Amino acid sequence: MSARSLTPAPDVRPRTDGNTPGRTDAAPAGRPVTPSRLRRRVRENLVAYGFLAAGVICFALFSWYPIVRGWLLGFQQVTFAQPAQWVGLDNFRRLFEDPLFVTAWRNTGYFTLLALVFGFAAPFVTAVVLNELRHGRAYLRMTVYLPVMLPPIVTMLLWRWFYDPGPGLFNNVLEIVHLPAQQWLESEHLAMVSLVLVSTWANMGTTTLIYLAALGGIPGELYEAAEIDGASIRQRLWHVTLPQMRFILMITLLLQIIGTMQVFIEPFVLTDGGPDNATVTVLLLLYRYAFVYNDFGMASAMSTLLFVVLGTFAAGYLRLTRAKEG
Repeated sequence: MSARSLTPAPDVRPRTDGNTPGRTDAAPAGRPVTPSRLRRRVRENLVAYGFLAAGVICFALFSWYPIVRGWLLGFQQVTFAQPAQWVGLDNFRRLFEDPLFVTAWRNTGYFTLLALVFGFAAPFVTAVVLNELRHGRAYLRMTVYLPVMLPPIVTMLLWRWFYDPGPGLFNNVLEIVHLPAQQWLESEHLAMVSLVLVSTWANMGTTTLIYLAALGGIPGELYEAAEIDGASIRQRLWHVTLPQMRFILMITLLLQIIGTMQVFIEPFVLTDGGPDNATVTVLLLLYRYAFVYNDFGMASAMSTLLFVVLGTFAAGYLRLTRAKEG
């Protein structure tokens, strides 16, 4: 048997042009477009641009326009009693002169810090525990996600009963174990911690499911190799699980900080900013400017500042994480 040649044989098939009968391949680029083909192309493009225009219009009306309008209101004096008047930076100057402005930012930062201590670790630990279970995993997943499906106002009213200083659940439990009752929402030292516990319980379900999905995507061979090498559970968690979930953890950390900096419903329903302004947050103060003091210019200025702070933080955080990955 003769050896196969390494040099390909020349192509001796006859070449055909566009005028050859029976040709089935695409027409050359210079071929003129018939009126029917032109009408079909125009019709297809019009449909595509129609769908695109609908999305752009929806975003412009319900997202971009309110953002731009809110920025402009921050430089105007707007009330129900009189038309808008341009005041420049006067709203921002009055914001910095308000004693509650610094208090609101300090309380919001404190809430965010506590939420990172409790709310960031709790979903990850819960996901790791659920991932190790072999029985009842689906039921426990549903149980963890159940608080997310409850309306926020229902969650707040439920926890208000838990924190009730009289017949509340928590004080009854403390009484059973012979510990003194606590003023959960009436104490300056416990009020913010109580709000963080409510927020963590109500919102951890979604993050837990994200972590469970990420854990399911880690190759089992990595754990098997680590186990063969004699790695303990803590070592497998530190050297396998955390590195594999680094990207998900960074994204959820960024989203949680942005979300907790916009906390509103917990202090609004449970404490109304008290006691003694210990739980006044940025959004709660913004709400008071708009709907209590009837000063939409101040409220828009506050929202603009919050947007700038969160946008700057997000850009710096993404740049820092990208530099570390590089």
